[in-house]
Amino acid sequence: MTTAAPDLAQYFVPGHTFTDDEPGTTGTLAVVPGGELWLPTGRVVACDPFTCLGTGEAEPFTAEVAPGRYRVDAAVATLTAAEEDPEGPPHLRLAAARLIISDAPTVTWEPALTPGQDPADLGDDEIFCYGVDAGTGCFYDAAADESFPDCQGDEGPLWDAFEADPYNPGPHTVTAPATGHNLIAFTSGWGDGAYPTWLGRDADGNITCFVTDFGVVPGDEDAA
Repeated sequence: MTTAAPDLAQYFVPGHTFTDDEPGTTGTLAVVPGGELWLPTGRVVACDPFTCLGTGEAEPFTAEVAPGRYRVDAAVATLTAAEEDPEGPPHLRLAAARLIISDAPTVTWEPALTPGQDPADLGDDEIFCYGVDAGTGCFYDAAADESFPDCQGDEGPLWDAFEADPYNPGPHTVTAPATGHNLIAFTSGWGDGAYPTWLGRDADGNITCFVTDFGVVPGDEDAA
């Protein structure tokens, strides 16, 4: 039996609060719009752009959507500790990123799979994830993989987007002038690690969204 999806809907309720794993720390969630992502093929990729973009290593999910432009938003947590200086910069962590395909209510969640992944191969409490080595995640269309040669490494417009405001975890949009392809990137919760992406479906089985959970909101047994 694989890991069950958390209550992802609550992540995107503005003002939702939770108790962090760090004693005495609470989190308050806000929903931050990230603009529109162009999916010319409808094949969605989620990965660490600084390490995977342009390498061909990040495969699109097997669940495809109709080509088009779709909204992206993020659940950003403001963490507050009792001993913090209220005049200091806010402690922000990006809890989850969502690619919205439909506004219909999500009634079921399932792992978003890439080719060759089979939930039957997983053990108890396991889930497929993508690896993060540069503290960043993103969404983009598979056709855009080669469109950002200047976004690899510690230079270029993607790097500049994060460096422009070090306290802003995203989302940040980068567009390739030559093709019009874009990607929407964001910091990955607490940083490097492995993070799952979930696929939401409505009552008719249609895809409503893709959500990457960055592990900032604790499990139900620990949440406020």
